[in-house]
Amino acid sequence: MKIGVSLPIREMAGDLGAIRAFAELADELGLSHLRIPEQIMRPDSGYLHESMTLLAWVAGFTTNLQLVPSVIILPNRQTVLFAKQAVQLDILTNGRTRIGIGVGSNEAEYGYLGQEFHTRGRRCDEQIQLLKLLWTQEQVEFDGQFDQVSGAGLNPLPIQQPIPLWIGARSIPSEPVIRRIGQLADGWFVLCDPADFPLLSEKIAQQARTVGRDESEIGTEAGVAVVGPREQEWQARVSHWRKIGLDYLCLRTLGANLTPSQHIQKLEQVVAQIPAD
Repeated sequence: MKIGVSLPIREMAGDLGAIRAFAELADELGLSHLRIPEQIMRPDSGYLHESMTLLAWVAGFTTNLQLVPSVIILPNRQTVLFAKQAVQLDILTNGRTRIGIGVGSNEAEYGYLGQEFHTRGRRCDEQIQLLKLLWTQEQVEFDGQFDQVSGAGLNPLPIQQPIPLWIGARSIPSEPVIRRIGQLADGWFVLCDPADFPLLSEKIAQQARTVGRDESEIGTEAGVAVVGPREQEWQARVSHWRKIGLDYLCLRTLGANLTPSQHIQKLEQVVAQIPAD
């Protein structure tokens, strides 16, 4: 199981020096990936950087970390433009990009971006298919309900062909999301209780098998808070998820109102205490 960390950008806000120091430390400590949250504009959304732009900056001073926005509300984005942005990030990271996507539940944000809220699930399904073509073919022919591309393609193509797409959803995903994960995604972010994981995992595997996919190729990632009310049990939770057989785990230092310097100190302390395999 690979272990990464969530960048606490809400609590670090505009302290770019602290954000850089946190990311550099995660890289130096040998963590597998760095995740950051995504929002564009919502009522009372608070301080939050645009994820793709920030990760392009982080790419310039990290070497090994996989960079993971989680999650991009994909139907809020123009598909071809987002495909190009993801290619650029993949090139800047030398193939260290993994994209978290979802459909979201904030109707107001859809309105601000001029996108249709009620067709977001169907549009996301179509976008995933088009993104994979744009990332693997020099010339794309695609005639969808929401996007049409003919006689053109992205240049350059990404290093990863295609760039991995992981689904983020509720703790218990809806049936359409389970289908989306099983049939189209490269992995999913596990928000459920460990007790609910086996049944959800099997439902996703069933969806994969209906389209001839190998379910073992669909990755999994859960999160563990290392501060706050459950701080005393984080090591046991890491060990439990490892026994379950997850591919990735994401540590979180946010949620206890730490200062930027305290986040950095906590990260170093926690990595030294991660239970052995």
